[in-house]
This record gives sequence, structure tokens and C-alpha cells, in this order.
Amino acid sequence: MNSIKNKTVAEVVAENIKTAHVFKKHGIDFCCGGGITIEKACEKKELDYEILKNELLQVDAAPKAYDYNSWDLGFLIDHIINVHHSYVEESIPLILQYSNRVAEVHGHHYTEVIKINQLFTEVANELAAHLKKEELVLFPYIKKLLRLKEEGAALGTPPFGTVNNPIQMMEEEHESAGDIFKTIAQLTNNYTPPEGACNTFRALYAKLEEFEQDLHQHIHLENNILHTKAKQLELSFS
Repeated sequence: MNSIKNKTVAEVVAENIKTAHVFKKHGIDFCCGGGITIEKACEKKELDYEILKNELLQVDAAPKAYDYNSWDLGFLIDHIINVHHSYVEESIPLILQYSNRVAEVHGHHYTEVIKINQLFTEVANELAAHLKKEELVLFPYIKKLLRLKEEGAALGTPPFGTVNNPIQMMEEEHESAGDIFKTIAQLTNNYTPPEGACNTFRALYAKLEEFEQDLHQHIHLENNILHTKAKQLELSFS
């Protein structure tokens, strides 16, 4: 993808559907208006070609493998917020644009996309509230536990009694989001767009699959590492 300046937007998206999300972010039409070159698209949007090229090249960059279990809990919390919460907040508006459009244009023929649109809207609303509860209640409390432990100070009783209570609520909400995505995966035939689907249709399914994969990693870090260690940390005060 190094010499993409003279390729058309549609050609780049055809080679890798994930690049559609980069074009969408910059307001570049990759579907019906994808016949112009990358260079021309940058000129029209007054966008630096090098910036766009670098973003397109990063699309398939493999994530690094980290030993999350060895991380300080405060650092893990910051990672979850900066990586996974940011990803969810940035991706939801994009997926909703795709989903609303596909449901509007193709829902009469592919009725499943109407249900997919409803389900994603539901999970998007749930996650928006969920992230705030973590950032305003659970995460600050865990960081407080860490600080008190370091200072050798006593632990008072939090308004929610014990860290187990918000953790249980968060894990129930994780399960609800996971269940919704199981249904979405079934409705999309494991994110396989129908033959001849337009680029927006294909981009929707690709982004939904990426979102589900990020959600699985996100939930793993919280349920299996952060929550387990937070419970142990709280018990260490007794």
C-alpha cells in the first residue's frame, strides 16, 4: 500500500475493507463516490496525504502481546480507559452511521440488517452508561485501595458496601453486551456480507467484527484480571 497516491479510494477499500473506516473518519466517500484517486480525495478535503497514508498503513498493524497480569492495577485501569474505552467511544458513532444507512437502504431486502441496527443501538446505549459507571465509581475506588495500601492507611466502608457489588453489576452488564453480540454474529453469518454487497454494507460487518473482538479483550482484562485482583486487594485490608 506504499504507492497508493494514484489508486482510487474504491480500489483501496476493495483490497482491504478495513480501510473504509479511515476514509469515513475523514469524510471521504468510499462507496458511491469512490472513483477518485487518493491524491484527489486529499486535495478535496484539504487533508495531508502523508497523514492519510500512514493511517491506512496502520490498519492491519498487529497488536503487541502484553503480560497484562503482571501490570500494576492503576496502570491496567489507565490502559483500559485509554485503549478500550476510547475505542468504544470512537467506534460507536461510526458503526451507527453505517448501520443506520445499511438498514435504510438494504433493510427491505436483507431484513436482518434492521434487527442488527436495533441491537447495536441497544448495546451502544448500554455501553455508554457502563463506561461512565466504571470511570466514576469502580475505577476510582480501586485506585483509592491502591493508594491506601501504599500509605498503610485504614479502609473505610464505601457507599456500595464492598467492591464485590459494583463488580457484580459490571460483570452482569458485560454478559448482556456479550449476548447481544452473539446474536449480531448469528444474524451477520459471522460477519459475512452477502455476495455483491456495497462497500458500506461490507464496512459495517467488518467494523462490527472488530468491535466484538475488542469487546472480548476488554471484558477479559476486567473480569479475569482487574476484578479478581481488586477483590483480593480489598480483602487484604481486613
